[in-house]
Amino acid sequence: MTSLICAGIDAGQRSLDIGLAPSGRTFRLPNTAAALGPLLERLQRDGVQRVVLEAAGTYAQPVAHALDAAGFAVGVVNPRRIKAFREAEGKRAKTDRLDAGLIARFALVMTDAIRPLPSAEQRTLKALATRRRQLTEMIAMEKTRLKQALEPAVAESHRAAIADLSRACAKVEALIEDGLAKDPRRAEDRRILTSIPGIGPRIAQVLLTEMPELGRCDRKAIASLAGLAPHISQSGKAPPRAAIAGGRPCIRAALYMSALVAVRRDPKMKLAHHALRDSGKPAKVALVAIARRILITANAMIKAQTPYKPDLNHT
Repeated sequence: MTSLICAGIDAGQRSLDIGLAPSGRTFRLPNTAAALGPLLERLQRDGVQRVVLEAAGTYAQPVAHALDAAGFAVGVVNPRRIKAFREAEGKRAKTDRLDAGLIARFALVMTDAIRPLPSAEQRTLKALATRRRQLTEMIAMEKTRLKQALEPAVAESHRAAIADLSRACAKVEALIEDGLAKDPRRAEDRRILTSIPGIGPRIAQVLLTEMPELGRCDRKAIASLAGLAPHISQSGKAPPRAAIAGGRPCIRAALYMSALVAVRRDPKMKLAHHALRDSGKPAKVALVAIARRILITANAMIKAQTPYKPDLNHT
């Protein structure tokens, strides 16, 4: 029986600190393209099978994708999980070398840390979607400033900025549309998504670019990724309380807007919404539940590659 050997990588702007578990050995390499080859050779020579990195901006991305291409099982995890693991071990000291060893021990214990990485096309679409969201937010801010502008010259400056940002946003939107249209699978997924009441072309685009896991996870995992899964909190004799937390805010916001439309357009969703309200659920809680139902439905439909049919239970 072969023992599992894991590596943890603390990626910084200039260097990579690598820790191995269970041996506890560590070493450092520069965070450059030239160092990726020696890193892969060293990990292969040491018999490493699983590698975990923190999701620390752009510093870890080239390393993670090089490891994935080389055949390693790779996980990129939220730094909060690593911090919680350090606290669980009762450690206080923190250096890059110690962090690398900590991440390696985390990789050895937490089997759920390994998840498929997005493809190059998915990374491009996600980056474009992020840029579109940034431009949309800047346009909204400029429109707010325009309403407050008293001087004609200042107001004209705001109008010019809004026009420039709108043109840039339209270009990014066109690039996203082109990227989705090029892939027959994504084009079919968009057709399936837009068959769901409440999901239009824009929300379908957000789901496809921001949630590549759609259709590849079970219903609980997909709801958790979107931050729409209720988490129970209960202690002693206090009554249990469920609340949503975490997840991807852009997905949650898009699905909330989708729920607002679905409870008006789709009889099935409307009945479910009324049942929730009649049972005493607050309006916002009921809409979040409908948003979760829409996501679970979309996940099942993408997995089965079938469009929405009101008479079937897709959830």
